[in-house]
Amino acid sequence: MGQEINLLDRYPQSKRPIDERGQQITEAHRATARKFDVEYFDGERLTGYGGYNYHPRFWTETVKRFAEHYELAPDARVLDVGCAKGFMMYDFLQLMPQLRIQGVDVSQYAKTHAKPEVADRISIANAKDLPFEDNAFDLVIAINSIHNLALDDCKQALREMQRVSAKDGFVMIDAWRNEAEHQALLKWNLTALTYMSTDDWKKTFDEVGYTGDYWWFIAQSA
Repeated sequence: MGQEINLLDRYPQSKRPIDERGQQITEAHRATARKFDVEYFDGERLTGYGGYNYHPRFWTETVKRFAEHYELAPDARVLDVGCAKGFMMYDFLQLMPQLRIQGVDVSQYAKTHAKPEVADRISIANAKDLPFEDNAFDLVIAINSIHNLALDDCKQALREMQRVSAKDGFVMIDAWRNEAEHQALLKWNLTALTYMSTDDWKKTFDEVGYTGDYWWFIAQSA
């Protein structure tokens, strides 16, 4: 397995109303969110983002962080797994116009409403079956996406990321380090089907042979 490293440390942070959301969210909300359609991206907050719109403050510094850490060549091959509307892809191209970046997402709605500059680089696909050849990319990134699969499919998605990467990988996934964080995640979670302790995730990485880097989404009450 690779390095436990926070490559999202430049991403803007905000306080999350975890206890309030835990009191309001229902299984019906979760079922709607897991369709990854208009309700998830541009519907109410209880079924998703409450409006998923582009703003450069979110990814501009983070893509610089990735480029610096992985020493990406100007024309490196990069894959964004769970790319949604392609906002991170767009900011990568603003930084590195020659970058050969592609994205996959399960949502046709997200592709249809993607940044027009990157929409033709997005394929509709599930992370458990990536439509690319072995070693097709220098860097494969999956941020808060593969945990939306059931455990067996999540493991297969990690294998697929490993398969299509010739060099580096990075995943960020729902996890907890203690019981307080576990309970907070249960209140906050909307779409994830697989969430484990950090130790159990590391065991899973070893089990499937994932050698990329990783970091955690940790839900914490204010």
